[in-house]
Amino acid sequence: MFDFSEPGKIDLEAFMNKNFHFNVEFNRFAYLTGRSLATLKRDFEKLFNTTPGRWLQHRRLQEAHYLIKEKGKAPSDVYIDVGFEDLSHLSFAFKKLYGLAPGRI
Repeated sequence: MFDFSEPGKIDLEAFMNKNFHFNVEFNRFAYLTGRSLATLKRDFEKLFNTTPGRWLQHRRLQEAHYLIKEKGKAPSDVYIDVGFEDLSHLSFAFKKLYGLAPGRI
């Protein structure tokens, strides 16, 4: 009866960790978590200390690194699975973060 939590909002951290690999716009993530886009950005900043775009890219790169290094998958097989639109975007971001092209891991 005295639940003061915001209605409709779901656990943002759990949702994002489960669904980061889907390549959808932030408006859709906001809707699916019961937030406006502005509220999503605010809540994201509080929770992860970064912007949604930076967190999403970093999380996808972490998963790509794991799949390539630990599971032996090829970058061309991984980029779609982790939410990148094309292989060149994965390669550029991967090299910027890890210092190596994904094919050299």
